[in-house]
Amino acid sequence: MSEEVNKWYVVRAVSGGEKKVKQYLEAEIQRLGYQDYVSQVLIPTEKIYLIRNGKKVSKERNFFPGYVLIEATLTGEIPHIIRNIPGVLGFLGANGEPEPLRKSEVNRILGKVDELAEQGDELSVPFIVGETVTVIDGPFNSFSGVIEEINEERKKLKVMVKIFGRKTPLELGFMQVSKE
Repeated sequence: MSEEVNKWYVVRAVSGGEKKVKQYLEAEIQRLGYQDYVSQVLIPTEKIYLIRNGKKVSKERNFFPGYVLIEATLTGEIPHIIRNIPGVLGFLGANGEPEPLRKSEVNRILGKVDELAEQGDELSVPFIVGETVTVIDGPFNSFSGVIEEINEERKKLKVMVKIFGRKTPLELGFMQVSKE
């Protein structure tokens, strides 16, 4: 009998319910003693930093909302068990049939998770020129504007904000705005 290697699959979950799906799935696998078949359940998250009331706070954000990654060998009733976990909508793949992720995809996703964990404080928020952002700190709190320029080194944005009907350029730090 050939030893089957666990592969990574993507399970679609009710958006916002990824943590519940992970908990239920891990509990069910534990209860049934199927740890050999499902070795890891992962929700890819990234740390983002925000300014709240003048304080820098870090928050975890899913970078694949609605998806949970599982490393598993889908034999026998395993796919059936996974599909029946509350909050699971099914597998990502053609016709809802589980399709394993390619090694390169897995490395990219897991690499991103590790890379983000290592970066920690140095995480630069990937803004795009032309993107609309909301000011979350300072005198123009809650104003929205469009990014005109991005200065990566200084972590500053030039944002065009409409103030009293006139477009006014503001220079803001990455931490002073949030994506809309």
